[in-house]
Amino acid sequence: MNRLETEFLGFTMKNPITAASGTFGYGEEFRSFYDPSLLGGISSKGLTLFPKEGNSGIRIWETPSGILNSIGLENPSVGRFLEEEYKRMRAIDSLLVVNLGGNTLEEYVEGARLLNEADIDVLELNISCPNVKEGGMAFGVDPKSAEKVTRAVRKATKHKLMVKLSPNVTHIGDMAKACEEAGADAISLINTVQGMAIDVDRKKAVFDQTYAGLSGPAVRPIALRMVHQAAKAVKVPVVGMGGIASYKDALSFLMAGAAAVMIGTGQFVNPYLGKEMVEDLERYCEKENLMNIGEIRGIV
Repeated sequence: MNRLETEFLGFTMKNPITAASGTFGYGEEFRSFYDPSLLGGISSKGLTLFPKEGNSGIRIWETPSGILNSIGLENPSVGRFLEEEYKRMRAIDSLLVVNLGGNTLEEYVEGARLLNEADIDVLELNISCPNVKEGGMAFGVDPKSAEKVTRAVRKATKHKLMVKLSPNVTHIGDMAKACEEAGADAISLINTVQGMAIDVDRKKAVFDQTYAGLSGPAVRPIALRMVHQAAKAVKVPVVGMGGIASYKDALSFLMAGAAAVMIGTGQFVNPYLGKEMVEDLERYCEKENLMNIGEIRGIV
């Protein structure tokens, strides 16, 4: 009996633990620590239609209970992923999620079409990217913009579509609902919270881009609140992430209504985190006499 077995979008996951985009490479990078197939799923590094070198200058800055990152979606492109990484990632026996970003609606659509060539399980749409045709405002901070890009990609992709939401909005429930109505099969959240760091000795911003994305335990209460609100607002499954660093953190997101969770920054601190969380959740289910982890989902 697998007490952690989780049904998600027609797939059966071994457990509800997934490695978040940009924190686990393409899966193979963590093999020296444990078999990545132990996880319920793996989300690829964020991909774009064209290659990106990423941001210049400092990219990672430690903060109390977290990190600021300004990576800039460095990636080889969707095409190179399909040529060089896809087969190895597909060979890992877990749910295969591919994260897709873009700076224009057209880039999202073309990237999604290219990925139709691959046998992936879920396409995760990163709408925190800046819309260069609309003055640089992220697709994910305006419900109409989010709905537009979701609808366009829904038409272009043959895969299950999960939209990853930005926390830098006023009403997360409205954003989730807009994406659901535009055809999203699932919602994932949260992406990083916008933050800043200043080097007081140099008297200037740490990052060349001035602002950066905050992740880690510091954002967990915000993420948990938003996951709870999103799960109440939509009927599609919600995948929660944001500062999850232990099995108890994962349980709190499941109890808030998440169908599954993603772990990110915590893996930089403890590369064995995914394996340990799966083992700890199994012990929790046994201790609580749960036939399946889903029994506690959404109880709060």
